[in-house]
Amino acid sequence: MRNHSVVSEFMLIGLSADPLTQALLFVLFLVIYLLTLMGNLMLLLVIRLDSHLHIPMYFFLGQLSFLDLCHSSVTVPKLLENLLSEKKTISLEGCMAQVFFVFTTGGAESCLLAAMAYDRYVAISSPLLYGQVMNRRLCMGLVWGSWGLAFLDALINILVALDLDFCEAQNIHHYSCELPSLYPLSCSDVTASFTALLCSSFLHFFGNFLVIFFSYVCILSTILSISSTTGRSKAFSTCSSHLTAVTFFYGSGFLRYLMPNSGSTQELIFSLQYSVVTPMSNPLIYSLKNKEVKAGLRRLLRKYF
Repeated sequence: MRNHSVVSEFMLIGLSADPLTQALLFVLFLVIYLLTLMGNLMLLLVIRLDSHLHIPMYFFLGQLSFLDLCHSSVTVPKLLENLLSEKKTISLEGCMAQVFFVFTTGGAESCLLAAMAYDRYVAISSPLLYGQVMNRRLCMGLVWGSWGLAFLDALINILVALDLDFCEAQNIHHYSCELPSLYPLSCSDVTASFTALLCSSFLHFFGNFLVIFFSYVCILSTILSISSTTGRSKAFSTCSSHLTAVTFFYGSGFLRYLMPNSGSTQELIFSLQYSVVTPMSNPLIYSLKNKEVKAGLRRLLRKYF
């Protein structure tokens, strides 16, 4: 038996303690969450009901919208609850569950963005064979593979993290549970968990980033070989939305996990960027920069209203 009391819950103290600031933050994040729900559900509905959008590119986009709904819903409801309550606690089990689902949804989105990059490469480099190469079987395999890899990655990390003991200090300087934020609170050896996190992050996220990087190198090479300026512009416009989404997701994610875990303002901003703001901005990016989505929305509105 260890000679310390085991912690059964944590205090999430990442955001402001001022009541007025908390009220303003609650309104802000509630609006962002409602916009996330409405934007992603609208995109899912348009892609589902408009037959013109039943092609691989929009199939992946629908899956991305579903993932953004899930990823945002893992952290934002608890964040809103804590902004309203005086006792900003989360149980140890709830914290570990949040860690698991953040890993699963974030990892699946990372894989899906890599699959979407490959889809754009096939569409631009082999437009005549696009339908044959990106057939339904391959698309479904890529989506299920994304979920499967993310689930396995999350399961490995959470099984190792379950061996950690937490005692005395229970304040998490963050608005949600993430493994790097839990390590300073552990009174047991975190080497195994940290090693598992480092290896899985390197293999999973950096591996997907390499797929995206080399896909865009090939895409750029193909675009530069197109003789007409109009053709180049049209080819680039088909992947500009995806490139913007990748920049938001990977940029903020890398900066968050490369920074030392200190509970600083910059660390919280980067976490909010990829877990709260990005799920809201993806539907806007694809709706505003994609003519087919805007046309599909207009057709849907004319048909039903």
